[in-house]
Amino acid sequence: MNLQKFKDRINCICNESVNFEVIDEIECDWGSHVVIQCPKCQELFSIDNSCPAFHGVLDLEKNNFNLFSDKEKFDYALNPHPN
Repeated sequence: MNLQKFKDRINCICNESVNFEVIDEIECDWGSHVVIQCPKCQELFSIDNSCPAFHGVLDLEKNNFNLFSDKEKFDYALNPHPN
């Protein structure tokens, strides 16, 4: 996922328009991730691949139409962690 798109204001799932904070590395049971965090609701979103420990970055698409290309969505979902 291109980090540049998270440097602009995006509508979070909490319905606030925010500049997400990027956390370069955070651990889960299956490895480490690059995540973004909403400064309002503090929710974490995994931006490198789908992980049950965090919200999926594709959850942001509901409030931000066309935030991701079809290829980005496919690549993101290609190697999810097990549930």
